[in-house]
Amino acid sequence: MNSITTKWYSLIRISRPDPGRVVAEVEVDADSPWFSGHFPGNPILPGIAQLGMVMDTIQEFGHGEWRISGIKKARFKQMIRPNDPITIMTTCRGENPASYSFRVMVKGQLACTGILIAEGA
Repeated sequence: MNSITTKWYSLIRISRPDPGRVVAEVEVDADSPWFSGHFPGNPILPGIAQLGMVMDTIQEFGHGEWRISGIKKARFKQMIRPNDPITIMTTCRGENPASYSFRVMVKGQLACTGILIAEGA
């Protein structure tokens, strides 16, 4: 898949390695509004932006216009800076088809983990 640019990040590649699992490679340009003011001279990608990319990844493969209804066990472990290569991995949790565990990796290092609960819009 070619790079697709959204309003604030570029989707480089997305795949479904097996049922219930989606992997996306993305990049956020330095001129993204998320970096404006967060923080001047030391820009980092806010957690809410990371969660938005996780939700976009889930929606990409057949979940239409869902919205986040809950987040559990979210842990932010590594800062994401402008133009860092980011990999987002989501896995449907068997007990609830609207519940996904996720991992956000930056430069091969774990940046964020958690469980995202979604519901139809």
